[in-house]
Amino acid sequence: MQKKTSEETEKTILSIAKAAHIANVSEITIRNWIKTGYLTEKTKGVISHESFNSFMQNIAGKEKLNSRANKLKKDEHNHIKLSSEIFKKLAKKDINTDKLGEEYQSSLSNSYRNKEGVYYTPQRIIVDMLKDIKTTSSTTFCDPSCGSGNFILEAINLGLKPENVYGYDVDANAVAITKKRIFVKTGYHSENIICADFLELAALPNNKLKFDLIFTNPPWGKKINKNEKERFGEIFNSGKSLDTSSLFFFASIKILKKEGILGFLLPEAFFNIASFQEAREVALQYKIKRFIDYGKAFKGLLTKAQAIILQKKLCDENDEICCQINNKPFKRNLISFKNNPKKIFNFWINKQEEEVIKHIYNLPHISLKNNAKWALGIVTGNNSKYCLNEHKKGYVPVFKGSDIKPNELKKPTNYIPTDFSIYQQVAPLELYKAPVKLIYKFISSNLAFYCDTEQRFILNSANLFIPDKNTGISKKQLSDILNSNFMNWLFKSIFNTHKVLRSDLEALPIHVKYFDTYKVFDEKTYLNFLQIIKTNNGTYRVKKS
Repeated sequence: MQKKTSEETEKTILSIAKAAHIANVSEITIRNWIKTGYLTEKTKGVISHESFNSFMQNIAGKEKLNSRANKLKKDEHNHIKLSSEIFKKLAKKDINTDKLGEEYQSSLSNSYRNKEGVYYTPQRIIVDMLKDIKTTSSTTFCDPSCGSGNFILEAINLGLKPENVYGYDVDANAVAITKKRIFVKTGYHSENIICADFLELAALPNNKLKFDLIFTNPPWGKKINKNEKERFGEIFNSGKSLDTSSLFFFASIKILKKEGILGFLLPEAFFNIASFQEAREVALQYKIKRFIDYGKAFKGLLTKAQAIILQKKLCDENDEICCQINNKPFKRNLISFKNNPKKIFNFWINKQEEEVIKHIYNLPHISLKNNAKWALGIVTGNNSKYCLNEHKKGYVPVFKGSDIKPNELKKPTNYIPTDFSIYQQVAPLELYKAPVKLIYKFISSNLAFYCDTEQRFILNSANLFIPDKNTGISKKQLSDILNSNFMNWLFKSIFNTHKVLRSDLEALPIHVKYFDTYKVFDEKTYLNFLQIIKTNNGTYRVKKS
């Protein structure tokens, strides 16, 4: 029997990785479609080309298989066709390259942007990030994810020589646009703008990449293989900080020259979420010049865009960092960020508020760390199947996070079967049935606790904990403190998240000695005990001695 040529084989089979790239989904999604019978796996890691074509033409976007599969058909672009159009336009002599860059950005589908972590930076942000940057005739500049070249063109506007400007991107179209823009602006044919994976280049042993300035908006949450993330994490010593934006940060620090300056536009999570802690710890080793909040800068993206600008020069604990919120600059001490739980960069509070936090942590207090038993609410696996909106025999009331208000619980509107073995995840029943426990809303930016004495059950939008007896106060008193206006302010001032995490609650200071004098909680006497005054604008300051 005559063997098939490699070209013939390519027409009949397709690797999972290539299928994922064409379909603009993750490899996990392709594997799920194999499991559900939509695609035919020929051998390990290889699928039938025919089954893939049939699926894309006849099923995706038509059948109700899952939201991701249908979304890719409704929200996609033909990258090959788009590339052809871009290169035709670039060949024209009178092309407006700045406008072409904007057109290309807007032509990319949302699904592609999400998968690649691509969100092109508004010009106003680039100008602001690069302001006050001093350059010489030999200064080198790099944008490791240059897109269509906005940071690079602004660097040239600042006086950098085009031959000293470097850029990398995995998108060949964007690279071609950037090179053309440089030529139109300067007449220089740059060979320093390269279609390549910056992480791979930076990971090479003995690579010679070294730059004075590195400014970029790196890919946010780009979908890459878990093994690849871990490999890069090991090379760049990023610990658990494995988001692509974090990996770009570590790689850039590695190749930044001594006393060079780095500017990164990042998602809000970089500044306050635990998974980015190692990145923040590294940043705190250096001289941080600015933190800037640009608000919700990207259409269709809910997270804020925030920037960090630092110099690769060892920090001094007396350093002050310029913080900017709503275009209003103020200064904060570096040490205040080092002292924060998880090294959180809570630059959204000012120096007066920083003093309040320092003051209350210096007062005698306990924490919930190692002082409580914790449990999650019940995960049914299918609320629509198991939850009824009226009581019937064999069912018990169950409470959601939205049922919990500070020191208040709504009447039950959901009931579940008492056979707890049918649910996906259930904490030990004795925790739900504890004589007294605190239940709290999990998905929330505000603290809301209820002291439960009736052994109620909760769903996973609520959590619970049972304080140890050695806390020195009653569970109701603890609930009162956690529900206080001041504690809510403190929680937002430090963590500023929409989830109430156990680790965050364990970091809060509980001033139990207040109840040595006052048996019943009152906000006014609590603030007086803490020597704190509430200001007219809703924030707090320390009483002057």
